[in-house]
Amino acid sequence: MKPRIIYCYDAYCGWCFGFSGVIKQLWLNHRDEFDFETLSGGMIPVEATKHIGNIAPYIQGAYKNVEEMTGVKFGEDYLWHIFNPDKSDWFPNSEMPAIAMAIFREYHPDRTIEFAADLQEALHVEGRDLTDKEAYRHLLAKYEIDPEAFYQKLQEETYKEKAYYDFALCKQLQVTGFPCVFLQFDETRFYMIARGYSDLASVEARISKITSQDNSAKWS
Repeated sequence: MKPRIIYCYDAYCGWCFGFSGVIKQLWLNHRDEFDFETLSGGMIPVEATKHIGNIAPYIQGAYKNVEEMTGVKFGEDYLWHIFNPDKSDWFPNSEMPAIAMAIFREYHPDRTIEFAADLQEALHVEGRDLTDKEAYRHLLAKYEIDPEAFYQKLQEETYKEKAYYDFALCKQLQVTGFPCVFLQFDETRFYMIARGYSDLASVEARISKITSQDNSAKWS
C-alpha cells in the first residue's frame, strides 16, 4: 500500500484557491509514489449560512493578499458579488460542494485534487454559486459523469453523510484552518507538510526531509 498525501481544503476557502496550483503540481509530480486523498473541511457550516454581505468587507481586502502571495487572480464575476453584496443573492455554505466531492470520489478517487481545483476555479474565477446545483453541470462532461446519475446522487442522504464524515475527519486531524496537507505512511507515521499557504518548493523540501530523516518512512 502506497503512502498517502491528504489534502484538507474547503471549496469556499480563498487561500485554498491560492494553493490550488501548488497541490495540483504536487499531485502531478508524485501521483505514482503516493495516493492522494482530498477531504472537504466544512469551513462554512449550514447552520452558519449568512448572506455574502456579512463577509464581503473582509474579502474585499483579503483577496488582494492571496493574489500577491500566490499569484492567482480572482475573476471579475466572483468579485462582482464581493463588491456589490447588496445586489448579490449568495448565501455561501460548504455542504453542497462537499457532497459533490463525495460523489466525484466514487467515480475518480485518483483525481480529487484536480476536481477540487476545478471547484475553486468555478467559484473564485467564474463566479458560480456552489450552493446552486447547476454550478456543477459544466464539469460533468469533462470527467465523463452522467448528469442524471450525478443529480440523483446529489439528493441522496448517503453522499451527504459522506460529506459530513469528511468534515469530522478534518476535525479529528485537528485542522483549524485551510489548506492543510498531511503525509501518512501508516497509523503511527503521520506528518503535516503544509498549514496555510506554502509554495511548491517548501512542500517538496518537507517531503524530502521526512523521507531522508526517518528510515522507517522508506517504502518498497
